[in-house]
Amino acid sequence: MKKSVGIPLLVAAVLAIFFLLGNLLLFNALPKGKRLLEPVALDYSVADPAFRQTLDAMLHSPIWGGHSIDPLKDGEAIYSAMRAAVREAEHSVTFETYEFWGADSAGRFAEELAAAAERGVQVKALIDYIGSRTAHEEKFERMEQAGVSVVRWRKPSWYQLSRFNHRTHRKLLMIDGQTGFIGGANKADNWLPDAGDHTYRDHHFRIRGPVVANMQAAFAETWLDATGELLQGERFFPALAEHGDATLQLLKSSPREGRHRVRTTFLYAIAAAQTSITASTAYFYPDPSFIDALTAAAERGVQVRILVPGGSIDQGYVRHASVNRWRPMLEAGVELYEYQPDMYHAKLMSIDDAWASLGSSNLDNRSFRINDEANLNVYDEDTARRIRLLIEDDLQSAERYTLSQWKERPWYKRLVGHGAALLGAHL
Repeated sequence: MKKSVGIPLLVAAVLAIFFLLGNLLLFNALPKGKRLLEPVALDYSVADPAFRQTLDAMLHSPIWGGHSIDPLKDGEAIYSAMRAAVREAEHSVTFETYEFWGADSAGRFAEELAAAAERGVQVKALIDYIGSRTAHEEKFERMEQAGVSVVRWRKPSWYQLSRFNHRTHRKLLMIDGQTGFIGGANKADNWLPDAGDHTYRDHHFRIRGPVVANMQAAFAETWLDATGELLQGERFFPALAEHGDATLQLLKSSPREGRHRVRTTFLYAIAAAQTSITASTAYFYPDPSFIDALTAAAERGVQVRILVPGGSIDQGYVRHASVNRWRPMLEAGVELYEYQPDMYHAKLMSIDDAWASLGSSNLDNRSFRINDEANLNVYDEDTARRIRLLIEDDLQSAERYTLSQWKERPWYKRLVGHGAALLGAHL
């Protein structure tokens, strides 16, 4: 009797294990589809009203005038500006990030968030679990004891296995719903100068004006997903006045059905380019359709320049997998540059000095199809030109990668790249 009961239980256990493994494989190993597959051909530029009107409608996000945008360069300037803003908060602080670790970066910021909560500010912190897995628990305990609402986004659990690979890669901070910070910098000691050979080079931006409400809404959407709590009222969504001349639009993207907006927007903007595309990214592993779009732009006479990390990249296998794909772009005249001094981490794009995008999105499959991302699109010439000049300043510390270098690279680098390409959908 015992034997006959034990066998069905064993079979059920084996089936349950296969179900869980199949669940992980199907939903994590296979990213969502690319959505836009056909090439985009346009007879107008990013400066044409048709371009703006299309993105206004397609992204379900308004294009606002009246913003100030202050560039912040590298960790010390970025972190000090953020901590100062938290100290000035009166009503609310909302914070979303991927990486969160280190005594000098995450530790000091956690202390500022805790101090804000202790003086009565409502503080919400949504921190990706994978990006914060090396952080000491005392940081989270300190914040929680002070009254900060902390969520470790997608911490492993049996009921979320199908979404475990979908991380938040956004870098958002909003103060009283009036001032926003967005860009490429996480909260980690790699962004500080005493990180030595592992220092990260990055750009971040402080924003004032109407689009901060949309940045807050992006955070609130994920917060609702994570907690079931709806953020509402003037504490989080106050009336916002104009603060400058920049024209901005929130661009948010996620792996959920119909929301792969970063990839679609970038392909559309590249197709509209007429004179120049200047971009920088920490990880450059776009799909073949994206490479075709860059190649087509160069072939029609657009100057295409892309800045990526060089030998100091923190994930060398990604670099080798990327380089293996560069030949068509190099032959078409796309200019590819490798940043030399440090790990390059900024994510910027400027087209024709008329449109630009800045934020958390890399030019890779993870940003396009797997992660939650947030960028700001720029629709005024002055700001788009400023973004181009930021990239060109970084190009002074980069070396151009040539077609002859590509042909002469060692066999073992090619082999590493081919091996890494087996994970291509996740690079």
